[in-house]
Amino acid sequence: MFQVIFNQISAAEMAGLPKDLQLDLLAEFQFLPGDLENLDSERFGKVTRDGRSLLRYRSRDYRIYFEKHPQGLLIHRVLHKNTIRDFLFRSNLPLDEEDGGLASNTDFWKLIHEAEEARL
Repeated sequence: MFQVIFNQISAAEMAGLPKDLQLDLLAEFQFLPGDLENLDSERFGKVTRDGRSLLRYRSRDYRIYFEKHPQGLLIHRVLHKNTIRDFLFRSNLPLDEEDGGLASNTDFWKLIHEAEEARL
């Protein structure tokens, strides 16, 4: 288990969800450190750009973008999957290569940088 750390934006995204859905998502977002070494492609994905990597975890209809942090796992964004699919569709990126498409799209990384600039 890791300590889960939300930045200001991801905390606000979670707070915007119904309480029971928040609890369900967090209940599913439990795994062991070794799980990050051997990612289950059904649940995890990896987005890499310019030597930086974020992990993506699928939980119900949501995607949680995070990275390892000295204190645990830092959650950058919590996004509904349809939002990402709509984003990919509008960007003309292939839907079957969701992570690869996101990695090359500057708008996705802009979302991540916004979250980083928010105070923890």
